[in-house]
Amino acid sequence: MRNLILSTALALSLSLSACSNPSSAPDDQAAIAIYDRSATELSILDWVNKNLENETEWTFADPLDQYAITFIKLTLAIGQHDPNFVDAYSGPAQWKEEAASNAQTPDDLADQVQVLRESLAALEAQNTDKNIRLEQLIKQARAMATRLDVVRGLPVSFNQEVSDIYDVVPPVYDLSQFDSALAEIDRLLPGDAPLADRVTEFRNSLAIPADKLKPVFDRAIEECRNRTQAYYDLPGSEKFNMEFVTDKSWSGYNYYQGDYESLIQMNTDFPIIIDRAVDLGCHEGYPGHHVWNLFVESELVNERGWIEYSVQPLFGPFGPIAEGSANYGIELAFPGDQKLKFEKDVLYPMAGLDPSQAEKLAELGRLTGKLTHATNEISRQYLDGKITREEAIPLIQKYYLASAEKSEQRVRFIETYRGYVINYNMGKDLVREYIAASGNTHNAHWEAFQNILTQPMTASDIVDELNAK
Repeated sequence: MRNLILSTALALSLSLSACSNPSSAPDDQAAIAIYDRSATELSILDWVNKNLENETEWTFADPLDQYAITFIKLTLAIGQHDPNFVDAYSGPAQWKEEAASNAQTPDDLADQVQVLRESLAALEAQNTDKNIRLEQLIKQARAMATRLDVVRGLPVSFNQEVSDIYDVVPPVYDLSQFDSALAEIDRLLPGDAPLADRVTEFRNSLAIPADKLKPVFDRAIEECRNRTQAYYDLPGSEKFNMEFVTDKSWSGYNYYQGDYESLIQMNTDFPIIIDRAVDLGCHEGYPGHHVWNLFVESELVNERGWIEYSVQPLFGPFGPIAEGSANYGIELAFPGDQKLKFEKDVLYPMAGLDPSQAEKLAELGRLTGKLTHATNEISRQYLDGKITREEAIPLIQKYYLASAEKSEQRVRFIETYRGYVINYNMGKDLVREYIAASGNTHNAHWEAFQNILTQPMTASDIVDELNAK
């Protein structure tokens, strides 16, 4: 009975999606517009917008297009209950307006997501050939269902959340295995004060002065962009706008606006250290999130007509690749010691800082990089209720090597984004392995990097490819 009810509900949902104004739909079925990408020069978004404007009833030659629209509308509707869920949207404005007035509860939406999942599974069963678009939609719908469980307050373990949403199995760590890296950092910055305090003091001594933030970041971003453009033809109209903000749980964020434009915000709650200029310029911009979004819009939405990529749920299977590629993009754009050289020669003087400290700061960054997975384990223990918030903060301080205030900010990030924390380090590890397997030349690395962004690929896809080699 439930399947019959759900199938009926999906039929109703698809009908409402297909007709922008059902009450005024014409009786003449010949007036129904049919989208067939092989028979029209219009992109699917242009075609949909045209028919929305004309209040025309429509349908699709490819059923995946209709399921994709259902996915988009569900994503926007969930975003009304989960303010962080929709990371970017460049589809029809009307659908966003409809979502804002949507009165469905999270339970209602969970039922509709289940319908979508069953329908996609049935479509998969009918296909004998591999269909990457269908496979990724199935993963997206699974992630959506699990995130809705979190939103509804249902019990979801850290491992289940990470596996179902981010398509990767998180390893379990013994925190003591990270103590050897702490010992190396202790030798690098000797002293009697607690190690986190010594690290904070040293890093803060190399903070960019407030009046130098914009010029330093502008120059860093310019360099990141120039290095990326040496390998990629970026759209001529692409834009990257930057703001400095406060009171956030993150250090930087890319809000993709659509039409090849990004708004990047940098958090100034805490001092911004000189090595973060290139890091954030690459991660949020080139060849990181901004370039990822350019490729998604140009290659997946406009060229292939995969309309589902006009919306990007933050909590979805592409998280490890999105964050992993953005983090790996730093060493892709600045291989070897090129980042250090650029900082010493250009950014340190611009900021009025002592370039003789650059090597020590770079070495500190290399060593603290060994600690990133510790945050995953602390997050697991905290979110699974094994430790309290009061116990999590000092553990973060120990392995994140930050002040108590910044460590508390990190715990707020974990509370807000939960299992998303694994994407930065596990994702980077996967991307690095994939790039390394592509060959030894810079051209091969940049080509493999673009392939990750435009396939599109999730973590399990990369693991499967690596295991097949």
